[in-house]
Amino acid sequence: MKEISIKKVRPQAILPRRATPGSAGMDVCACITEPYTLQPGERGMIPAGFALAVPEGWAGFLFARSGLGTRKGIALSNGVGVIDSDYRGEVCVGLCNFSGESYTISPGDRIAQLVVMPVWMGSFREVDSLEETVRGENGFGSTGVR
Repeated sequence: MKEISIKKVRPQAILPRRATPGSAGMDVCACITEPYTLQPGERGMIPAGFALAVPEGWAGFLFARSGLGTRKGIALSNGVGVIDSDYRGEVCVGLCNFSGESYTISPGDRIAQLVVMPVWMGSFREVDSLEETVRGENGFGSTGVR
């Protein structure tokens, strides 16, 4: 798959684009007409201004931009946004301000990154037991730090 159909749903939308040829994610920009300020601890839904036709067997995933999270304390309010292959509405980005300072988003600011990946579309089969592995049920740091 080389192309995905995309449609502007707001005339001022900036379509997703890669910052560098090797970028896995495409930048998603705020499609707003005036600055929007997130106060400390506040959540907000920011429109991206476009809709996608993600093919069956694939999904779009919205991730935080690393600089916003590490430098400004701004993250996606739901951790990761999922754009299902049968969704055709406007893409929006839920953001949360985890910092102690207000943060202003201006029109056109890059607020998230979109990665399109294949997804498993199978089903689960309930069983009474699972195949044993060396790791077993050990999790949450059981493999060590180093």
